[in-house]
Amino acid sequence: MVADLSFAGVNRWLWEAAPELGPRSAGGDAASLELASAARELPRMTDATVIEGATLRAHAVAMPETSAFEAFLDGTQTSRVIREADGIPIVHGTVAAVVRQRVNRRLVTWRHEVRHRLYAPRTLLSSRWNALLDASTVGVVDTSRGEGDPIAHPYAVRDAASHRVQEDREAVERGLGEAWCAEAGTPLLVDGGTSGSETLASAPQLVGVVKSHRTLYVSGAALDAVRSLKAGERSSVFRIASTHRATVASWYLRLRGPSATDWMWGLVRVEAADMQGASSRELSERADRLSGWLLAERAPLSLPDARWDRMMYGTRDCEEFLRAVS
Repeated sequence: MVADLSFAGVNRWLWEAAPELGPRSAGGDAASLELASAARELPRMTDATVIEGATLRAHAVAMPETSAFEAFLDGTQTSRVIREADGIPIVHGTVAAVVRQRVNRRLVTWRHEVRHRLYAPRTLLSSRWNALLDASTVGVVDTSRGEGDPIAHPYAVRDAASHRVQEDREAVERGLGEAWCAEAGTPLLVDGGTSGSETLASAPQLVGVVKSHRTLYVSGAALDAVRSLKAGERSSVFRIASTHRATVASWYLRLRGPSATDWMWGLVRVEAADMQGASSRELSERADRLSGWLLAERAPLSLPDARWDRMMYGTRDCEEFLRAVS
């Protein structure tokens, strides 16, 4: 039975329980699965329906003195190959999420969760390895389920594990977000999109901030309008609808002026509840209000994080907390 569920603890237990199955992992490829997954995500462009006015254009935002966001939600994940079982990678994954709440102008933990699991295609493993995993009492996610006939290619096994770790992270984040909606109900800033949960996507007090732009929801003249946004300006509101995710209203917001070499510098995409049936004026007023709160969150800076041009300090605080506890 494993007492320490961290990578180091499970790694040590596997070696002590069955040294004949190979040496313990050096753990030198930390986060390599996440890095490889990011590198394989292809950029794409798709047009979304503008719902604020007839065309997508720039809107100046008046910045309030303070932000009304009471808390921040963020999650992290780390996946590492802990052992190869007869050539089949076994992955150790850690997922964590936290809500950090403002209390007397300081951020404190409202609630957090950390999970450690192993990810492996059980049907491809020998009976000896399956027995060892069962004896560990570590939660084991069978990545061969729901994936058709699994293949023994190491990269395919790693991809399946990385996908399941991501699903677990999203589940933990979703659970905390839904708990906040049910118990607190005040404005919450979510790092990333909100469309993965119908509850979060429809919650009027939740705002998602997307910092990466592998998918652009504009092209042509609309792309030119987003590219030309100045600091403190937002785009018109558009609707993102998908058969696999909840529908949300979204818009681009320039937190800081673009650099000479990267027009996406300082640019975020905001997600909020769709507000079906709302007038263009109502959409404008809400987008201006929420954008103003986000602009007020630009200080203090999130340095030394390399993403400081797009990252709110509250989000960086969440990441620092999760790094310490997971």
